[in-house]
Amino acid sequence: MAEIEYEALMWAALDEAHHAESAGEVPVGAVVAIEGEIVARGFNHPIAAHDPTAHAEIVALRAAAQHIGNYRLSGATLCVTVEPCLMCIGALVHARVGTVIYGTAEPKTGALVSTVRALEIPGLNHRFAVVGGVLEEECRAVLQAFFKGRRARV
Repeated sequence: MAEIEYEALMWAALDEAHHAESAGEVPVGAVVAIEGEIVARGFNHPIAAHDPTAHAEIVALRAAAQHIGNYRLSGATLCVTVEPCLMCIGALVHARVGTVIYGTAEPKTGALVSTVRALEIPGLNHRFAVVGGVLEEECRAVLQAFFKGRRARV
């Protein structure tokens, strides 16, 4: 995939992040593409779903697996606005995705480059390509505005 395609996927993920924000959830969005076509979308909604696993990545992976009728998403690309956490990395490994694209690093819980380099864990049976920093400023701005608004209400 070319950088321009990465950006198109990230704009779609940012749309999902805005859905999360509208619902009062932390604004993280994700999409899954297979052969360049978006087949699934997801946004954070653990509060509304009463589900600690309802991260954007997990929601999008579940929808993609349903779409193709297989939990293995070999060769798929997941694009997410924020660096995935360790739980999501585990799901991405189990799903056998081919590439993960993320927008901005997550210094507290990011598990690709920030707090843990999860893909360096020796026992993993699958690894995927990682592309970081796609529309980084736009992705970071959505999160910063959300948390700034939260702090202002406290």
